[in-house]
Amino acid sequence: MFAQLSRRARLTTGVLAAVLLLVTGVAIGYLIPFWNRPGDDSIDAGFARDMSVHHAQAVEMGMFAYRLGTTDDIRNLGYDIAASQQWQIGQMQTWLTEWHLSPTSGNRPMTWMPDGQNTLQPDGRMPGMASADELKKLKSSTGKDFDILWCQLMLRHHLGGIHMAEVAAKNAEDQEVRDAAEKIRVSQSYDISQLTEKLTDLGSKPI
Repeated sequence: MFAQLSRRARLTTGVLAAVLLLVTGVAIGYLIPFWNRPGDDSIDAGFARDMSVHHAQAVEMGMFAYRLGTTDDIRNLGYDIAASQQWQIGQMQTWLTEWHLSPTSGNRPMTWMPDGQNTLQPDGRMPGMASADELKKLKSSTGKDFDILWCQLMLRHHLGGIHMAEVAAKNAEDQEVRDAAEKIRVSQSYDISQLTEKLTDLGSKPI
């Protein structure tokens, strides 16, 4: 009888140990992503927040081109930029939600980048972003003048965005962020070549 009880005790102990091991494994599996997720002051979070703002202006400008451009090339490029960057904004905001971080920060723009404060324009705008007066002028322009100014502003905008994407692609903690930043760098480099070519066709140059 004692031997039977001993076997039952060993069996019960074994089952409890297995259950404890399973529960511990599940808990660790849940907590590891929590511990490893980017923090509030990380490059990942700063990039997601600042690039969302930067992209929002590109979406606005892209839709200007879609409505006001004088050629199919300008209108199509504007639409493609607006659509792709709106999707990327959604992706970046999803990251912040998954990391349980606020979509905005009280920090000045570009604090996540080495020497980022020195890249800001005198009025605090991120690199490449158009001023309110420039956007107003763009919206009131027509014909060839619109096409030229839009290409110039969007080209400058992309150059500023690429600088941000390069830093995130090399230094972000999260592999998904690094991969997405690299895709942004590649796609905007391609857009820059198109914008430069269109400016040449229009008899103008970058600003």
